[in-house]
Amino acid sequence: MAVQRLSRPVVVFGALLLATFVSLWVGTDHGFSGSDGHTAGAAVALAVAFLKIRWIGLDFMELRHAPLALRVAFEAWVVLVGIAVVALLVTGDAG
Repeated sequence: MAVQRLSRPVVVFGALLLATFVSLWVGTDHGFSGSDGHTAGAAVALAVAFLKIRWIGLDFMELRHAPLALRVAFEAWVVLVGIAVVALLVTGDAG
């Protein structure tokens, strides 16, 4: 019996679905407790969202095989903006 390998977009699509369910779980019925439980849950959901942005950019916008400068710019944007958004949430300066 031959084993058929799944293509990368199919695997990434499954990972995106799983990440969506993780975000939903963290946003609604998270296991974080204490006064900052909601902030921690939101920070985890945001981190998952930026991971999803990276996967979509690399695998569905074809940036994985883009010129190195474009890929580095995209990956740097994801990391820097992700860190900035989570930091604003955690420090309470987001509004």
